[in-house]
Amino acid sequence: MNEWKRAITVLLISTAAQADERDLSLFAQWTADHQTRPFREMLVDARLYGVVPLYQLLRSASDWRQCRAEPFAVPPAAQWPDVRSTLRLLDLLSDERILGPYEVVSAYRAPALNRCAGGAVGSAHTRAFAVDLLLAKGSDPQALCRFWQRYGKVWNMGLGRYPSGRIHIDTAGYRTWGGDFSPDSSFCVRLANDETR
Repeated sequence: MNEWKRAITVLLISTAAQADERDLSLFAQWTADHQTRPFREMLVDARLYGVVPLYQLLRSASDWRQCRAEPFAVPPAAQWPDVRSTLRLLDLLSDERILGPYEVVSAYRAPALNRCAGGAVGSAHTRAFAVDLLLAKGSDPQALCRFWQRYGKVWNMGLGRYPSGRIHIDTAGYRTWGGDFSPDSSFCVRLANDETR
C-alpha cells in the first residue's frame, strides 16, 4: 500500500474510532532502544513490508500501560513464518476489497502481557501471530465472514469479533467466535444461519 493510501486509511480509522495512542512518534522513541532491523528485513525479503505499517504491526496489547509493559514488541523469530502467513492473508483481503481500511491495534503479545491484559490462555497473539483490527466506519464485517465461510479452512483462519467491535484475524486455526468468546456468538455463525433461512 503506498503512502497516500496509508494516510487516508489512518484518517478514516481515526474518524471511526479512537485511534491508538501508539503512533509513529512513540514508535520512533521505542525503536531507539529496540532492534527491529532483522524483522523488517524478513518482511522485505517476503515482499510483505508495508502490508501493515510497521509501527502498527509491532503494537503489543492495548493494555500495555496498565500492565507496565512495552508499547511495541517484535515477535520471536520462531514465529515469523506465522507472521508471514497472517500478513499474506491480510494482503489478500485488502487486495480483494474484502477488508476495507483498518488499523492494527494489537499483534504479538508476550505471555505475561497477554495474561495481564486478560487474553485467552494459549492465545494466537502469544503462540503464533494474530492481529486485532479497528475497521473504518462503513466497512462490512460480513464480507470477512463470507470469506471465512468459503476459504477459512484453506487459510487456517481464525476470525473473531469482540464486544468492543474489534476484529481478530490469525492463521493459527480454523475457528470463529463472538462477544462471549464462543463459536455460537460469532457474527459469522449468525450470518450462516440467516443465509440458510
